[in-house]
Amino acid sequence: MKIGELSRHTGVPARMLRYYEEQDLLHPERAENGYRAYDTSAVYRVQQIRGLLDSGLTTEIIRRILPFLTEPDEIHVHPECLTEQTAALLRGEADRIQQRIDCLARNRDAILAYLAAVQPDTSRPLTG
Repeated sequence: MKIGELSRHTGVPARMLRYYEEQDLLHPERAENGYRAYDTSAVYRVQQIRGLLDSGLTTEIIRRILPFLTEPDEIHVHPECLTEQTAALLRGEADRIQQRIDCLARNRDAILAYLAAVQPDTSRPLTG
């Protein structure tokens, strides 16, 4: 399939698909006319890349672990993939994500405290 078809199947703009290729995350074949040609497995691969990006991983980390991912929605990093450098990157990402979670929890608590202060008679709790 061509890049436009892959874009329609995945909902990812063609410009972003080209970016994935630049970042060495996606590897289309090239037709004689130079057009990118994707097989059907590219749909799953793009969905996988999107999910990893949405979870907060950087393209650098995704590039390192993507060849070792085989199951949908799961990260199974094989021991040969987990170099000390990759482990350090993953620990750093986990720390960064935890900081975001902590910040979001503080913001949620502040919003709920504000709502409780301005609407103390609300019978329905607004907890997350």
